Amino acid sequence: MKVFWLVVFFFVSFAWADTQMEKEVNSYYQKWKQTFIVSEKNNLYRVAIDKEDKHRTVSEGQGYGMLITSMMKKDPEAQKIFDGLWRFSRAHLSPISKDLMSWEVPEKKDIIDSAFDGDADIAYALIVADKNWGSKGSINYKKEAHQVLDAIWKHTIGKESYLPLLGDWVDPKGKKYNQYTTRTSDFMPGHFKTFYRFSGDKKWLKVVKAIQYAILDVQHPKTGLVPDFIKYDAKMKRYIAVEDGFLEHHDGSYYYNACRVPFRFGVDALVNKSLVSKTIVQKLSHWIKHASGNDPLKIKSGFELDGTVIGNYFSIVFTAPFGVAAMSNDQIWAQKIYEVVKNRHENYYEDSVALLSLFAMSGNFIDPTKMVK
Repeated sequence: MKVFWLVVFFFVSFAWADTQMEKEVNSYYQKWKQTFIVSEKNNLYRVAIDKEDKHRTVSEGQGYGMLITSMMKKDPEAQKIFDGLWRFSRAHLSPISKDLMSWEVPEKKDIIDSAFDGDADIAYALIVADKNWGSKGSINYKKEAHQVLDAIWKHTIGKESYLPLLGDWVDPKGKKYNQYTTRTSDFMPGHFKTFYRFSGDKKWLKVVKAIQYAILDVQHPKTGLVPDFIKYDAKMKRYIAVEDGFLEHHDGSYYYNACRVPFRFGVDALVNKSLVSKTIVQKLSHWIKHASGNDPLKIKSGFELDGTVIGNYFSIVFTAPFGVAAMSNDQIWAQKIYEVVKNRHENYYEDSVALLSLFAMSGNFIDPTKMVK
């Protein structure tokens, strides 16, 4: 009888925790939606990249917005907003590729091109939308997903490297920027596996292999940290960190781009049970737990690859993805991070990455191809 009640207690506690997390994630979503979703004319929507000055939008934000709303099926406004986000992205296309979104809106004169991550998230979100709502309505999500995937492959995947290009503006054989110079946060193994299952085209598995090779090549042996940007060194015959100033700031360090790597690979470890991704994120998770003294509030914002602190302050955009990484091997540590993140809000980038991480930590990150034939 005692064992029976222990079993009952376990399942009741688990169900309560699951329901509580769902409420908390929904609360975070509602705050995010209220703060960053901007309504435009003709039922268009966009994601503002600043909570105070809301006039700018980037393709990355549209991708996050479409991912988030596609996974919030219980929100009665979700599909309406999703459709408006998609239509806004189609109203602002890169003239280079024509089917990929311009990375920044309003567009700057003579600088209208794409950024890889936004388009990849947009494609993934369309596949989720097809699963959730079907494609017989005003938007054929399935057809549009195939079209975006074709454009991503044609314009932003290296044909020899199989790595994501920074955008459709990159000359694959260029001197400084080419198919062997890439952003680690664009390594989305879960997305690429979904693209393979959705399209049936094994070329996406070549991209998976390429990013796995590159990330393992450049990952620091002690900390597990990876740089924002990497390049292939022909003399050393391996991928290495780029020099600072390559494109942004601290480009050869674990900074505001690479901070998403634990989320991207962590999702793949959870959804696809990938042993490669699990190995990558476990190293990161183990190191950050000890570096922070087992206190999520002491996780710093940016590191040199050897662990030297760059940003001596706390931000959820660095902390939340580590929670996804921890889901693979340390649930207690993951729960600590979840508790710290769930009620904190900063700005567009931080809150969007945090919300997607909360989806993953609460078991609500959708793999749309589990039921796709």
